[in-house]
Amino acid sequence: MNQEKIGNFIKQIRLENNLTQKDLADKLGVTYQAVSKWENGKNVPDIGIMKQISEEFNVNIDEILNGEKQLKKSNTKWYIALIPVLFIILGLIIINIMNSKNDFEFKTMSSKCSDFKITGSAAYNKDKTSIYISNIEFCGKEDTNIYKNIECSLYEKEEDFKKKISSCEEKKNITLEEFLKDTNIQVSSYSMVCKKLTSTTLYLEIDATTKDNKTTKYTIPIKLSDNCK
Repeated sequence: MNQEKIGNFIKQIRLENNLTQKDLADKLGVTYQAVSKWENGKNVPDIGIMKQISEEFNVNIDEILNGEKQLKKSNTKWYIALIPVLFIILGLIIINIMNSKNDFEFKTMSSKCSDFKITGSAAYNKDKTSIYISNIEFCGKEDTNIYKNIECSLYEKEEDFKKKISSCEEKKNITLEEFLKDTNIQVSSYSMVCKKLTSTTLYLEIDATTKDNKTTKYTIPIKLSDNCK
């Protein structure tokens, strides 16, 4: 997922609709600072906001995630000599393809760990899932340590099988609170259907290493809403 491309795409939509950053922010129920961060590639909207953009400006979520509009099929002039039945069949195939690309459902993501609060979403259709964890807060015992480095990874686990599916940017000489403030996890094309996603354990792992090379590992199980349509 390219944050800069997504930001440029959102800016393009805004300008095409003659909106200021504040106008767009008001439509989406966010601050204009949030819109500015998106357009400058410093952050991306969460899946719920992407759905609003999709519905408001008639673009699909794949286009937002890819940061560019998909090529539209050109209208072809059909001649009388062509068989009408073939035209109908072709039209139905195109409609089915386009609908499958926009047919996204959403699941909310949260933390099952009392020391951390996670906000996120998973957007899925029959082919793939996109995951976005937009906010991670530490709400355990106060931690004022300045760590030599902190890194985090998102894992999936099914029975004894463990697989890393994404990582966040490693940061150095930073407190845990500062690290989490601007940290998010994005997986734009995760090949797992909804029912499989629900039955799989997802968890976030944070490793914080002090200057004397002692590492504290936080394991944060992630809860997903259990509705699959």
